Amino acid sequence: MAHSTVSQVSVAVPTGNDISIRRSVFKRNILNFGNKSWNSNLSFDLKSRNAQKSNQYIICMSVQQASKSKVGVLPSMLETAKEPPLNLFKPKEPYTATIVSVERLVGPKAPGETCHIVIDHGGNVPYWEGQSYGVIPPGENPKKPGSCHNVRLYSIASTRYGDSFDGKTASLCVRRAVYYDPETGKEDPSKSGICSNFLCNSKPGDKVQITGPSGKVMLLPEDNPNANHIMIATGTGVAPFRGYLRRMFMEDVTFKFRGLAWLFLGVANSDSLLYDDEFTKYLEEYPDQFRYDRALSREQKNKSGGKMYVQDKMEEYSDEIFKLLDEGAHIYFCGLRGMMPGIQETLKRVAEQRREIWDEKLSQLKKNKQWHVEVY
Repeated sequence: MAHSTVSQVSVAVPTGNDISIRRSVFKRNILNFGNKSWNSNLSFDLKSRNAQKSNQYIICMSVQQASKSKVGVLPSMLETAKEPPLNLFKPKEPYTATIVSVERLVGPKAPGETCHIVIDHGGNVPYWEGQSYGVIPPGENPKKPGSCHNVRLYSIASTRYGDSFDGKTASLCVRRAVYYDPETGKEDPSKSGICSNFLCNSKPGDKVQITGPSGKVMLLPEDNPNANHIMIATGTGVAPFRGYLRRMFMEDVTFKFRGLAWLFLGVANSDSLLYDDEFTKYLEEYPDQFRYDRALSREQKNKSGGKMYVQDKMEEYSDEIFKLLDEGAHIYFCGLRGMMPGIQETLKRVAEQRREIWDEKLSQLKKNKQWHVEVY
């Protein structure tokens, strides 16, 4: 984020103690995710209310919003649903959403391009932190003439309230997929990722077909606000964890987090770090509740002198990690599928050094619902 261009899009939102506005504006709307029937066409005019109560609002800019003074969110009904929304829109009947903004997240020395994409769903496709949207890129599926493209799943990188805190947007963290011919070294556009390039090339106002939300494996357990959470991400796999951390540390919500959140993020180099400004701000504001360790494979060396991958960084703190797991901490993994064998191998080696049997420990973690994996 240090090298990204910050778009000066601002939105005014009510502060957390403005209960009267919440009740008067949203008392007629009903959400019931259990049976999929809900009225989510939120009819409220923030602009006129802002004029009346301007002294009770705070302005939030772009994605760099981390602050000790927590931000009020709307609609409050998104806090009261008992079950997560699931598959409200399916591939045969997707929802037509609108692109709000596309922002490059990485610096010039990052290999490849990763974008932060804000999508306006109008409050009609609600979701919970840790869920995914499906995106159907425009055009015809070359493998199935006459049919649309297959759905591509993307982990949502915002909380249920979105980056504008009004419950109407969702954010995606998308790496542009490009293919380079191994012989010529030149990019071959015909083999580029169709959906990632469509999203990264999008302009504000463009339409996008979305499905979902889907997924329950990565939902943030909120039944115990004192629980500890260890998050392991490579690249864009940091998306759901950004949502978790905004809910824990940025938003004024019913979930009052009192545990430890520990993020391990593996990327190629400093220019490839994603949302680094936000995470660094949490470190400053919540030093007793947040830890943040980066593994930069092209800039750092592990203890053996090789490249520093996320599992190497985890190994440095293995005693603490295993102790937290023994005490009931949740551990999450998100990123490319290829990350897991190296991580599992490292955890198994550490377990053996501790005279533990990893397969038995892993089985127990899964049984206790402490082990959460979403790889692609």
